[in-house]
Amino acid sequence: MQRRNFLYAAFAAVGLGGWYMTSQRGATLPEDLLAGPANAQTTDADVDTSSIVDMIAGNPDAKIEVIEYASFTCPHCAAFHAGPFKKLKADFIDTGKIKFIYREVYFDRFGLWASLLARCGGQEKFFGIADLIYVGQSQWTRAGDPAAIVEELRKIGRLAGMDNDALEACLQDGDMAKTLVAWYQENAEADEIDSTPSFIINGKKYANMRYDEMKEIIETAIGS
Repeated sequence: MQRRNFLYAAFAAVGLGGWYMTSQRGATLPEDLLAGPANAQTTDADVDTSSIVDMIAGNPDAKIEVIEYASFTCPHCAAFHAGPFKKLKADFIDTGKIKFIYREVYFDRFGLWASLLARCGGQEKFFGIADLIYVGQSQWTRAGDPAAIVEELRKIGRLAGMDNDALEACLQDGDMAKTLVAWYQENAEADEIDSTPSFIINGKKYANMRYDEMKEIIETAIGS
């Protein structure tokens, strides 16, 4: 399980299109650039996150709600999506028994860039692109320097049917990147997320678990 200090995680990054973000501990940055999670209070006040929508699969009206907090650069999250998530999808999401929400966690700039890519196709394409990102995680995260990693993400976007102009518009969207980080901070602090993947099942937090354990928790909730 990948654990980080979410309030003081460093976002030391050179971003795309001239924007970047970093933790301000030990760094001097222009005031208009996004501070790191250590400065979450001022960031939350400065950034309006109402434009960010949850990515939802399953039955939006189901009485059982499952929220996954995950990072596109987290190997344990990739393992979950390679196996247990497919079972969860077949048993509960596709059958309309639960409302499933995926919320991104950002450990690093690369996970943020992957999120920008996944959201580029909107709600309709999000989970398909996310699956491609997880399937190729070991390849694109190890591509080399940041430019090489971005090119690998572009390849995933093109594989998902996006044209180059749409890809560049999404990957260069610094305002969206800042808003996503502020949104992530709000959610992670509200739900006290300290590891990935983590799950909120009908308001109760759970750490990563075997699928049979998750299935039992959900079935118990459905039957209650």
